[in-house]
Amino acid sequence: MPDAHDQIRSFYRELRQSWGPQHWWPAQTRFEVILGAYLTQNTSWTNVERALANLRAKRVISVAGIREVPLRTLERLIRPSGYFRQKARRLKLFVKFLDEHHAGSLDQLFCRPTAQLRERLLQLEGVGPETADSILLYAGGHEVFVVDAYTRRILERHAILPAGAEYEQIRQLFEVALRPAPDAVVPHPSEISPAQRNGAAHSPSRASRLRRSPLAQTYNEMHALIVGVGKDFCKKSQPQCDGCPLQRFLSVSK
Repeated sequence: MPDAHDQIRSFYRELRQSWGPQHWWPAQTRFEVILGAYLTQNTSWTNVERALANLRAKRVISVAGIREVPLRTLERLIRPSGYFRQKARRLKLFVKFLDEHHAGSLDQLFCRPTAQLRERLLQLEGVGPETADSILLYAGGHEVFVVDAYTRRILERHAILPAGAEYEQIRQLFEVALRPAPDAVVPHPSEISPAQRNGAAHSPSRASRLRRSPLAQTYNEMHALIVGVGKDFCKKSQPQCDGCPLQRFLSVSK
């Protein structure tokens, strides 16, 4: 069986060539990314978009907005995302943390070393590894890979890692596999026709165009591409392998 790191690089190359840049995460600000990272827990992105639309309509998609909006009002606004009472309280706690430790500044927050900041985020209520890494990568531009349920499913079905593999084991696998010379590992097509565009692709947004290191951008793209595979093909109960760019790797993995 091919080396796991080689398989990950092959997956990335195939998906990037098939689907092109994903422009993920779709948001206008870094703080909107953070809101989305909290709200997407245990729900679909469609529901997150509905909650964000409510927050946007009330003009509270900002640190100051979440700080000042009454808790009950915040609960009502984010209700479409589910678990709205928990999530509202946790968003308030994040802003309190930001105010008390970083003067309410995302710049101050994200200038901290990655490992130190990750450890601190994981101490916050409602922030597990996936949420912490989403905030670090997509809002902060830190060089970490985000592992989600789609990632686990794809690795298991391609016999790269067994079911139940630890989060950190998966994260390190991807980070090591994609670390060497990211721009040399995979060509980054600048233009993909609408017929080719797929995956988790969105139109470019201010957040998706944030300045990142080449490695952080590679982690960004790979996670978004995996979301596309999981959403459109590698489904939980009824996988639809026909048409998936990764289908040809199944016979190699078995």
